[in-house]
Amino acid sequence: MYKVLIIEDDPDLSRNIKDALIDEKISVDVAFDGLLAERMLKKSKYDCIILDINLPGKNGYDICRDFRKIDTITPVLMLTAFDELEDKIQGFNCGADDYLTKPFYMKELILRIQSLIKRRSNSIGSNEISTEIIAGDITIYTNTQKVVRQGTEIVLTPREYQILLRLVQAKGEMVLKKDLIKEIWGTSFDANTNTIEVYINFLRKKVDKAFGKDSIKTKIGYGYFFDEK
Repeated sequence: MYKVLIIEDDPDLSRNIKDALIDEKISVDVAFDGLLAERMLKKSKYDCIILDINLPGKNGYDICRDFRKIDTITPVLMLTAFDELEDKIQGFNCGADDYLTKPFYMKELILRIQSLIKRRSNSIGSNEISTEIIAGDITIYTNTQKVVRQGTEIVLTPREYQILLRLVQAKGEMVLKKDLIKEIWGTSFDANTNTIEVYINFLRKKVDKAFGKDSIKTKIGYGYFFDEK
């Protein structure tokens, strides 16, 4: 049975999410306070974390940022009352894998969680055999999700890693934007979102600009490809 931690200080919303997950045969823990949630994350393992941003004790951004220092794999879905791009960028920068803006449909939340858990399970299963993928001066170690360029390790969030890996595996062929969104986020994600552009920009800063490179290319209106030259 999968296990999810809900970190949400609104008791009604927290209870509704909990009931919906239990109906899906998912085990649930609940925290209403950021500091309590942090202690729970250090003591227990979860298959997915649902994290509100505005929390007493410690906000969701700080919780996610500190959690990523000890766990880079467990998916984090952020809940936000804001629909501003800057808020979403901050959440992704802290290591969140996905987000939903309140109010939302409970069915969509369930689909997002199921997609995140499935991808986490597939990632763990595929990492049982140590594999190195080399593209130019970049090496990706799929067993540890470690990325190294020119001898320097690049720290990526889980989503950034997934996107980079997909582009590198395409061996210079273009990956359509809609296909990339479907493969990384699942079919429930809005294909018109600018989230993918946000992540591509994050990757370029970490993988390219920091090394004076221009490997991640865009074909406007179509998709992206990785040029290892």
